[in-house]
Amino acid sequence: MKNSHSGREPIARIVKRGEPSFRLKVVVRACAVLLALLLDAGFIYFVTGLNPVDVYVTMFNGTFGTLMRFQWALRDFASLLLIGVALAPAFKMRFWNTGAEGQVLMGGLASAFVMIRFGGIVPSGLLFTMMLLMSVAAGALWGVIPAFFKAHFSTNETLFTLMMNYVAIQIVASCVTVWRGQASGLGKLNTKTKAGWFPQIWGQRSTINVILVVVFVFAMFLYLRYSKHGYEISVVGESQNTARYAGIHVGKVIIRTMILSGALCGLTGFLIVAGRDQTISVNTAGGDGFTAIIVAWLAKFNTFYMALISFLLIFLNKGAGEIASAYNLNSYAADIIEGIILFCILGSEFFIRYRLVFGGTKGKEALR
Repeated sequence: MKNSHSGREPIARIVKRGEPSFRLKVVVRACAVLLALLLDAGFIYFVTGLNPVDVYVTMFNGTFGTLMRFQWALRDFASLLLIGVALAPAFKMRFWNTGAEGQVLMGGLASAFVMIRFGGIVPSGLLFTMMLLMSVAAGALWGVIPAFFKAHFSTNETLFTLMMNYVAIQIVASCVTVWRGQASGLGKLNTKTKAGWFPQIWGQRSTINVILVVVFVFAMFLYLRYSKHGYEISVVGESQNTARYAGIHVGKVIIRTMILSGALCGLTGFLIVAGRDQTISVNTAGGDGFTAIIVAWLAKFNTFYMALISFLLIFLNKGAGEIASAYNLNSYAADIIEGIILFCILGSEFFIRYRLVFGGTKGKEALR
């Protein structure tokens, strides 16, 4: 007996698009932001009873209200963006490095150790050189360990790098406990001599961070797009079997790429310690190692897109904090406002990659 439902067509089908145009990406993401603002306006008005326009103005002031706020936003933006740039080659190779948080911590720990041990003893130029080399080496080591096991034993890099974060946290916590002795906190390092502190440029020590990050944004873009190593990373990411057939040593590419990724995360730790915090703690990375995963994924490993997305996330974070402070809201309400915007932006990626085709003959023809 023939199934009565056999001839029924689905209401809608999901069809994968071809290569989306730049215009389509802009339009879809703009619609996503507009939808997020409308949803947030509804939440703000009906749940908190506040005027949505006033809340959005306050959110804007969280980043652009004063020169100092803007400089602080740039400081945090530089750290987040550099971690995203560090993750780009690993992710393009389909090596899911979730250990950036730990790699940043180890780089920061190495910098802090040099500041404590050699601050005021060696000249500033040599001190900064030692901090740089030690932090880069520490981050690279924390990146190459999971890469080695992935290349030789096919371990799961996602879990391996994630667990390395917790090991790094415990190492940093132990070192801080030893260094601070009976004090309640480690505090600023070398406060009298300021040895290992970046000099102030335009009133901020983090200005050097921003300048270096801009350089690495361009350098990583060129590396991935035009270098031989960047080409090998792309081939390995597409298919390891194809890479082997083409004569590419897959294990060597994995290890080399993760050394680079870990080294840049370690460099971020150095910039945070020397240019932002002048101290070390388990919260030095501030969760940016995980947030940068969103940055790298949304930007599809394009470092210029990463800059835009990183600034958007920092803007949302600063705005949420300003809303909570100005209107005496709890952090959950501010986080919901930030989360709705982020969710809509993330969801817009679906409509960039796919389209809905509704049932009927036209729907069938669209699939051909």
